[in-house]
Amino acid sequence: MNGLWQCFFIFVVATALGVPEDDIQIVCKEQYVHITWKVSKSMTVNPARLLLGNCLPSRFSNTSTGEAEAEFIVQLSDCGFKQMSTWKYVIYENKLTYRPLPKPYPPSFTYPVRCVSDKPNAWIPYFQSSTSGVIQGHGDLAFHMTILNHDFSGPAESNIFPLDSFVPIWAGVDQQTHQPLLLLLEECVASTTLEMYPDTLTYPLITNKGCLVDGKKSHSKFLPRYQSSSILLHLQAFRFAAGQEVYIHCKLIAWDPDNLNELKKACNYNKDTGEWELLDDPSKNSLCQCCDSTCIERSRRDTQSAAQGLVLNSVLGPLTITEDSS
Repeated sequence: MNGLWQCFFIFVVATALGVPEDDIQIVCKEQYVHITWKVSKSMTVNPARLLLGNCLPSRFSNTSTGEAEAEFIVQLSDCGFKQMSTWKYVIYENKLTYRPLPKPYPPSFTYPVRCVSDKPNAWIPYFQSSTSGVIQGHGDLAFHMTILNHDFSGPAESNIFPLDSFVPIWAGVDQQTHQPLLLLLEECVASTTLEMYPDTLTYPLITNKGCLVDGKKSHSKFLPRYQSSSILLHLQAFRFAAGQEVYIHCKLIAWDPDNLNELKKACNYNKDTGEWELLDDPSKNSLCQCCDSTCIERSRRDTQSAAQGLVLNSVLGPLTITEDSS
């Protein structure tokens, strides 16, 4: 794990109230971030209005001057951090906000936070590593996602893929001291932008809580697993935005392998039979029957049982799909 985080850069930009740089200190670590925020008197009335993403301060203390200090010590897989993976870097982004009035009123102050690390060229997926095994830790989760080369032995050497060639995408989660976890891709779309906006043009790849819908019009499919905590998506390069830079936006979920249901699954489309098949247990293909309609929540318990920190939004790219297959 330490090899993945060789070098850190921290980018922070203040907006709205123009807080001096010294009032917010950010230290990025391998799996967590430590933020100290000197809060002005106007913000000290209700500490619950101070947020990092969706998390309250880990510690809040008043000072003799009437000001206060809010401290956040949180995992990069928690609090709504967005993970992005470019060709050279792994990036985590979030925002500090002060929201004096509840939603839908906008915050009066925002302070973007970005932690960026180099992605070593020598990194390879854990299922291919001779040193893989039980990872010791404190029960925290770390998600990974990258594009592999054709034989799955390491990262792709180029981000250019001819139309109809295959883009091997690997995603995984470090289990550490957790019980065995199943890594799922709940939703994935392609777009031409790093950020998603309401009017962003997208191309759906995985929808309906784990249904690989692109497989109905192509040869894209989930490959058999090497281990439950990682997943391989063999994505056939599509015509959408050919020649432009494309980003793959995915929602990653770590789940209980013994609790698959209509909302937590990975489904391939079998063109020969015209049926959907469950990647992890063909005897339960019925869980995929909703892929051609709407996979709905049958009980609130399914979604609420996922502990905070088991879900991460990740962005992969940019990659370019060319129409020249030569």
